Amino acid sequence: MNDIVTLRSGAAHLAVAPFLGGGLLGYWWEADGVRNDWLVASREAGIAGFPELRLASLPLVPYSNRIRDGRFTFRGRTVVETPAPGMAHALHGHGWRLPWRVTARGDDGLTMEYTHRPDPVSAAWPWPYRAWQRLVLTPQTLSITMGIENRAVEAMPAGLGHHPYFPRTQQCRVGAQIGGIWWPEAGQLPVERVVPPPDSDPRRGVLVDKVSLDHGYSGWDGRAAIEWPERRARLAMAADPALATLVIFSPPDAAFFCVEPVSHCIDAFNLAAAGMSDAGMQVLEPGEAWEATVRFAPEMA
Repeated sequence: MNDIVTLRSGAAHLAVAPFLGGGLLGYWWEADGVRNDWLVASREAGIAGFPELRLASLPLVPYSNRIRDGRFTFRGRTVVETPAPGMAHALHGHGWRLPWRVTARGDDGLTMEYTHRPDPVSAAWPWPYRAWQRLVLTPQTLSITMGIENRAVEAMPAGLGHHPYFPRTQQCRVGAQIGGIWWPEAGQLPVERVVPPPDSDPRRGVLVDKVSLDHGYSGWDGRAAIEWPERRARLAMAADPALATLVIFSPPDAAFFCVEPVSHCIDAFNLAAAGMSDAGMQVLEPGEAWEATVRFAPEMA
């Protein structure tokens, strides 16, 4: 069913499209005729045959961001993922492009699942798995727990994350404590970790309207603050330790920017195969499950 589910808790509203990649269509507060948007539908979905709908957040499973050329090797097996349309690389996993099934629903909460069944004649992702999202809305916070269970008879690489879109203003600033920045080559694939340039360093505060970013930050402590001085508004993000990489995507001249809590760096599966031990890739044994939670807490001054 192509039903949009709207959760409510006090003035807080959350619109969810399980049929459209389990994505969010918006998160906002509305009271006395005044609406404040915290997540905005800023990019055309272009998936599942619903180009008229735009997504405000995407679930990233079983990996986040790009895999070089859509190819990687894990324990002697070569996996070939389909590149994203118009791109050379695979992007954001499977969940955001396929429908999810609602398994529980209330006025202020929703649980949905996606089950991956491999194509036995394809070189694409060969491991069956189950993924889930639990969304909980309160008047003050939005909490999203995402999990994955390996249903294969062998070990499986895995990653999780979220891709929220925030409204962009001229003075908007992102702050976070990080260890370093993954500096990319052409094609936005990381080649080295360096100290961020001053205008790209969230420890100093990144003015997203002044710098173009599509970068991952290592050593993130799981806390980020987004401030909109013009709106007298801010949002605190808090993620579980498993989500130790932060991606900031701030394309020039866009009406949005993204601050993405994810479990691994861009192209982590290939970096891990090359011997990097801290790329963030998880390995799930048969039957093993893993989940992580991120919380969004907005406030108005």
